[in-house]
Amino acid sequence: MAADSMEIDDSLYSRQRYVLGDSAMHQMAQSSVFLSGMGGLGIEIAKNIVLAGVKTVTLHDTKQCETWDLGSNFFIRKEDVLNQRKRGEAVCPRVAELNPYVHVDLSSVALDDNTDLSFLRKYQCVILTEARLSLQKRVNEFCHLQQPPIRFIGCDAYGICARVFCDFGEEFEVSDPTGEEPKEIFIQSITKDNPGVVTCMDNQPHGLQTGQSVVFREVNGMKELNGTARQVSVLSPYSFAIGDTSQLQIYEHGGFFVLLKSPKTYRFETLERHLCDPQVLTPDFSKPEAPLQIHAAMLALDTFQEQHSRLPNTGCVQDAEVLLKLTDEVNATLRDKAPVNTELVCCLSRTARGTLPPLAAAVGGLASQEVLKAITGKFAPLQQLFYLDAIEVVRPLQSLPAEEFFPRGDRYDGLRACIGESMCEELHKLRVFMVGCGAIGCEMLKNFALLGVGLAKSSGEVCITDPDLIEKSNLNRQFLFRPHHIQKPKSTTAAEATLEINPDLQVDAHLNKVCPATEGIYSDTFYSRLNLVVTALDNVEARRYVDCRCVSNQRPLLDSGTMGTKGHTEIIVPNLTESYNSHRDPPEEEIPFCTLKSFPSVIEHTIQWARDKFENLFAHKPSMYNSFWQTHSSAEVVLQRMQGGESLEGSFQVIKLLSRWPSQWRQCITVARLKFEKYFTRKARQLLHSFPLDTRLKDGSLFWQSPKRPPAPIEFDLKDTLHFTFIVSMARLLAGIYNIPYSENDVSEEAVTRILSDVKIPEYRPSQKCIETDETAKKPDFMKMPLSSEEEREAIIQLEQAIATDVTLERLRMRPVLFEKDDDSNGHMDFVASASSLRANMYSIEPADRLKTKRIAGKIIPAIATATAAVAGQVALEMIKVVGGYEFESFKNCFFNLAIPVMVLTEPAPVKQTLIRDNIYFSIWDCWTIVGHEDFTLSDFMNAVREKYGIEPTMVVHGVKMLYVPVMPGHSKRLKLTMQKLIKPSVDRRYVDLTVSFAPEADGDEDLPGPPVRYYFSHNGEKP
Repeated sequence: MAADSMEIDDSLYSRQRYVLGDSAMHQMAQSSVFLSGMGGLGIEIAKNIVLAGVKTVTLHDTKQCETWDLGSNFFIRKEDVLNQRKRGEAVCPRVAELNPYVHVDLSSVALDDNTDLSFLRKYQCVILTEARLSLQKRVNEFCHLQQPPIRFIGCDAYGICARVFCDFGEEFEVSDPTGEEPKEIFIQSITKDNPGVVTCMDNQPHGLQTGQSVVFREVNGMKELNGTARQVSVLSPYSFAIGDTSQLQIYEHGGFFVLLKSPKTYRFETLERHLCDPQVLTPDFSKPEAPLQIHAAMLALDTFQEQHSRLPNTGCVQDAEVLLKLTDEVNATLRDKAPVNTELVCCLSRTARGTLPPLAAAVGGLASQEVLKAITGKFAPLQQLFYLDAIEVVRPLQSLPAEEFFPRGDRYDGLRACIGESMCEELHKLRVFMVGCGAIGCEMLKNFALLGVGLAKSSGEVCITDPDLIEKSNLNRQFLFRPHHIQKPKSTTAAEATLEINPDLQVDAHLNKVCPATEGIYSDTFYSRLNLVVTALDNVEARRYVDCRCVSNQRPLLDSGTMGTKGHTEIIVPNLTESYNSHRDPPEEEIPFCTLKSFPSVIEHTIQWARDKFENLFAHKPSMYNSFWQTHSSAEVVLQRMQGGESLEGSFQVIKLLSRWPSQWRQCITVARLKFEKYFTRKARQLLHSFPLDTRLKDGSLFWQSPKRPPAPIEFDLKDTLHFTFIVSMARLLAGIYNIPYSENDVSEEAVTRILSDVKIPEYRPSQKCIETDETAKKPDFMKMPLSSEEEREAIIQLEQAIATDVTLERLRMRPVLFEKDDDSNGHMDFVASASSLRANMYSIEPADRLKTKRIAGKIIPAIATATAAVAGQVALEMIKVVGGYEFESFKNCFFNLAIPVMVLTEPAPVKQTLIRDNIYFSIWDCWTIVGHEDFTLSDFMNAVREKYGIEPTMVVHGVKMLYVPVMPGHSKRLKLTMQKLIKPSVDRRYVDLTVSFAPEADGDEDLPGPPVRYYFSHNGEKP
């Protein structure tokens, strides 16, 4: 599709749309960007903004490809260097391949101090990388003076330091500064006072800030507030003042408020003016002065270049002294200054000619997000300077001889200038296991290729695994994949693409899931050969499992994840840090069963209800039906057993499905119409019958008050699109599970109307069934509930009737449906969206659009390439430290939110030492070992523990099996049994991990915990 006629491709941009929204996506699809400089930082930005879907991206770079470019630009190849191609010419077609909806072109204009800049007027945003500061100032001044102003971003990365500067004009309006979706907060009370005070229900924190405004809805009594906006003054996390309410009616009950999102205007200065008095972000609060120190050092570096027409030479002491003197001079001119950091300046001088690809990735992700902000007005822009350094990566290397950092004429010269030859060789020898080859995995493989990870043929290797296939939606952020890769395995495809970046890489690609079932492949022997493990996963349980394997095998783990514009990294190092499993996020709050069934209050409840209905009707029941008939071979046999008084689990539900089996399309329409009546009309009538609007609780308060909403029955109207969609989508799904054919003509409005005109709707009669109101009650399992005698008789009669009508084998099989959110032709989302919206209408809840419904129903994690690149860059920086065996203080965990923007670097949690007794400690990384033999008894085991570790074992447990508990009858006899008899090891198990408790110091105290004790069944099985 030509870029001029570009439309939003839902399947390509699905994850990103949840981050940016339709409006921002459309703005990007109409915008043009100019990007100069195709070094490591520039190519990162180009990749990210092209994946995002900017309409036109013009690349500019007239420098010639050199060998060292291969170590920083993942789109430059050896042949480009040999053929002496210009960098812009080399990368332009490869960048264009990333997104067929983006027009990528090349500018060959000479961009210098004499260039006529009028050609920039056609762009909405200009980004300069690898440009002298004088040129950045000139271009920025030109952009700032245009009407409307051209948004300007300047980016630099020199060795261990990087800088991003943004100027979006005198006034820049942002439609949504945070991107967070406002929550509906229910109200407990509102005082009639000056000022009136609002208190939230159930001490629910409101999360507001003084000066923000909220809109009130559905308030009873003080109705004047409904639909109005009030500015808040925060009093506590659960209450706030809203101004004078003394003249309003008395508040009765109910109602909720929502934060009112209002545009915010940001003001910017030019680079020239801003450099003297900069506003800077502080990413690492352990060194709060670092941003201003880097600011002075990098300005001095700019001056050095102006004076010497070059960067400082690697390892040159004289150049470092000159740069230090210039830094002192620059620092003296700043209004807000920090003491000059001599170590930082010297490291910057030594590494300025070099490149750290992970630093470029991390900063490139942030800068790319600023580009998207500049052209969409979505999210708060950077104001105005951001600095990031990687001094912890190079600090331990300063004592190495200067020759370590000198160029050798290969692709690693830029990296070598930063970390030295010895560290480069360590990276080459690395054996890495990466689990997951999705968005983060692709970015990590790119970083591995640029760093030369695992390319030593004798010892190095990158082993990757991922069982998934490539889908179209992956292409938006998994940049190693192209349209012709769709439905190919992620791991093998990613491996092939990575070899194009660095052909020397040793990559072993697997298609396995990492889980207990594959421990034969990813065994202890496998882990023992590794240097570290990297997770690139999208779910917590898989992370927890990999973490357990790393702790068990004493291997470092680098974990990361993203959620929209947010990202985190966690560094786990044996004997230094806590592990991933050392902390647990609070479990996701479950929606109470009675809320879902009868008392929804927010749109999330109706979406979950619709999703549950889909699962129950079209997946669970058909699967349960098939399972029943696989166990019970024929209907006649089941009938005989039931007539004989036998109770068969699930028989009542299965026979109901069998007896109601539709055989024609028209019956599917009829069932769908009756379901509509049940869900959206009778349900409301029954609730109002059981709990009339004036029902009161024992304390005298109304039953129907917030958060409970009284339902209103919906009268069926075929002319209503929502009603029609529900009927047709449900009928189609029923036809699918019952193997009933239908044509496109059958789903026309005319055909459906004709069928529905003959459907008789039974008269509603109130039921006496009890409606659950207890929020702690769990959903009953109808499959396991005993049948009443009436239900048994009914089931037998229905089964007899079904047999009489000749039950065929086809009627004993259904086709369960797996929910697929991304295929609009299958009707799955039609059913969920229409059912959710109808239920929302019934309860006077504002319905959600299809995009939001799909995100919640499909449990989609919002994702964007900018955050993925940034998080992978941070992980790769930490990987260098792990390889170098750095001290604890060098490591940094990271959290960022590119929308705000904020980046926070913190030390990992140190490993905790637990005292057993008598100065005997253990941590999560400890594992005591005992080596036995074929005749080794439990008594031998306990004696061995006592002798080796100096503490008396009192209890031994294997998994959930109690091997020895002295107070339990008969357990003393077990002391004579062999360990092999007690545990019965499988053929491939060399050892088991046992939980052992130890004797306390004093009588009456509880037994003491200890580390796991690993028991090897034989000397041959002892771990090396």
